[in-house]
Amino acid sequence: MKLFVTGGAGFIGSNFIRYILKKYPKYSVINYDKLTYAGNPDNLRDIEKSPRYKFIKGDICDFNLVNKSIKGADAVIHFAAETHVDRSISSGGEFIKTNVNGTYSLLEASRKNNIKKFVHVSTDEVYGSILKGSFTEKSPLEPNSPYSASKASSDMLVRSYFVTYGFPAVITRCSNNYGPYQFPEKVIPLFVTNALQNKQLPLYGDGKNVRDWLYVDDHCFGIDIALHKGKSGEVYNIGGGVEMTNIELTKTILKIMGKPETLIKRVADRLGHDRRYSINCSKIRKLGYKPKFTFAKAIKNTIKWYVENEKIWRKLTK
Repeated sequence: MKLFVTGGAGFIGSNFIRYILKKYPKYSVINYDKLTYAGNPDNLRDIEKSPRYKFIKGDICDFNLVNKSIKGADAVIHFAAETHVDRSISSGGEFIKTNVNGTYSLLEASRKNNIKKFVHVSTDEVYGSILKGSFTEKSPLEPNSPYSASKASSDMLVRSYFVTYGFPAVITRCSNNYGPYQFPEKVIPLFVTNALQNKQLPLYGDGKNVRDWLYVDDHCFGIDIALHKGKSGEVYNIGGGVEMTNIELTKTILKIMGKPETLIKRVADRLGHDRRYSINCSKIRKLGYKPKFTFAKAIKNTIKWYVENEKIWRKLTK
């Protein structure tokens, strides 16, 4: 099987490509990536010379290039997106362009090239905030940031292609990812790299916002299941089952790293900051999904990676 992966030089995409090439010796991958600030060629240096891997630099909004590059592919895994909430609050235009217009361009090219399976990688943030209980795939979408609104819009586009054209698409919605190669603007790599430099860790508001943490390798496993077992037209939540407040997360990181809690700096809360994310993953569990990594082990693996790969993240922080 030949996979066309968008945004494969990013955090989750690069981990997924590495996962696929290792697990499926007969699969090949085309990595189509614009190489924005979050796309890093260093993420795939270890496999870039593989005969089963090909890189194409391109924008998903460029329909002609996408249409040309996708030929011969069997399936599409769509990661490419602007994803940082804070950036969307200060400047949302690029999020609409990439996440909505780019997804439309990719859907059209995929439909014209008779792609057999299209996996649209989305986020639990499209559901909005929930104080009690957990969101299911049937929950209404109530996005609260320009980022999540753009992802919800792209989800609806994908759904419309299934309904209108019978297009073989599935949607996955994941909880907060963490792991190696994550760009150091997101909370875990930001706090880890700041702590390594004895810099302050900027914690929003009262620190009691709750997130469900998903190790990137477990997310890759979930996408793998959606690709091979997911039913066209369906949505699948993929979570880690590890809910904790941001202050608990911050203190855990500092404790593992042997750093003092005095590094924590309270800052003004983010505009429209969702209080709690929580998703029910029983639907994909019926297909065989189950997280393989405990948070205790995975967070230590993540911190260890940043400790051992200072050259990579320091170059990014500049």
